[in-house]
Amino acid sequence: QVLLVESGGGSVQAGGSLRLSCAASGYTSSRRCMGWFRQAPGKEREGVAVFDSDGSTRYADSVKGRFTIAQDNNRNTLYLQMNSLKPEDTAMYYCAATDGHYCGMLSYGYDYWGQGTQVTVAS
Repeated sequence: QVLLVESGGGSVQAGGSLRLSCAASGYTSSRRCMGWFRQAPGKEREGVAVFDSDGSTRYADSVKGRFTIAQDNNRNTLYLQMNSLKPEDTAMYYCAATDGHYCGMLSYGYDYWGQGTQVTVAS
């Protein structure tokens, strides 16, 4: 059973930083693809950043240059470093993983999800 547990959310002022963590257990896919998604009230869930098994990454245009996705050496923890936060970054942030068949920015391609962690950025 795959279990993803996020932590690190909170409330910050615009321009501040937060680092989200996602601890993964039971994840044994041959192609380890994990990503961060977010969903604001009244909006659809959107892809923020993805980390592929070959170390490649991709980002939503709205966060490029501000957010960095990374994985620890044992590949059991996924991080999202968020700098220069803006009020429009306010959302519930989710960690997700696939069974290896897909590795992109669309939420429907992901098989496993964490419970989410709230990020609130005040202006």
